[in-house]
Amino acid sequence: MRRLWPWSSRAEDHLEAWIAKRHQERVLAGESNPTGPCPDEAFLRGLARRSKAIDIADPRVDHAASCPACMSRLLILRSEYHSQQRKMQVAFAGAACLILIASLIVVPRFMRHSQPAIATTAVISKTVNLWDVGTVRGQQPAPLQSVLLPAARVRLTIILPRFSQTGQYLVAVTRNQSGTGVVAEGTATSVLKGGKEVVSVELNLAGAKAGAYFLATTHEQNQAAYYYPLQIR
Repeated sequence: MRRLWPWSSRAEDHLEAWIAKRHQERVLAGESNPTGPCPDEAFLRGLARRSKAIDIADPRVDHAASCPACMSRLLILRSEYHSQQRKMQVAFAGAACLILIASLIVVPRFMRHSQPAIATTAVISKTVNLWDVGTVRGQQPAPLQSVLLPAARVRLTIILPRFSQTGQYLVAVTRNQSGTGVVAEGTATSVLKGGKEVVSVELNLAGAKAGAYFLATTHEQNQAAYYYPLQIR
């Protein structure tokens, strides 16, 4: 059996709307007999907004529903209320659009401005040639041209002094020649390039203050530590 309830519900809605409209026309035409005094403006505004604070059994509701003056005012207030609601919706939509536009403008700018900061964290390659440098283990550093390294992450390639052994080396930057006060260190195995032992490590010197330091190399087997003067700028 075919169900007719949805159709019946819609028909009832149309019927109620038609009755309400006919009643409104009768009231505005002065064909009703309201009882009691007219309610104040605040009550009519609440009624126009269908405020939950208003009791439907309140006699002022019956008066407003049968008084031409109150009915006319209710229609105006209702229209104003709907207009305000539409304006608020438009305002909210406009604000959402502005936020979207702002994000499309600000985010790319922020990314562009932040790129230099990101770039500063890139690894900088440096080479130190110790091939012709004489070394004295654990004593005064041998004469050496000033070695300069930046206060950044450094991929340091060291050409070890002649006669250096093949194997693993600990490379460190220290504050003194005793091996204490280590600022950064790294371990790598040397490789033979063009007849010279070369070791390459990554040192994070980003947090180091500018000043004098020592560059230390220590072979894993004999634990011989050699120190070379270093400047960080």
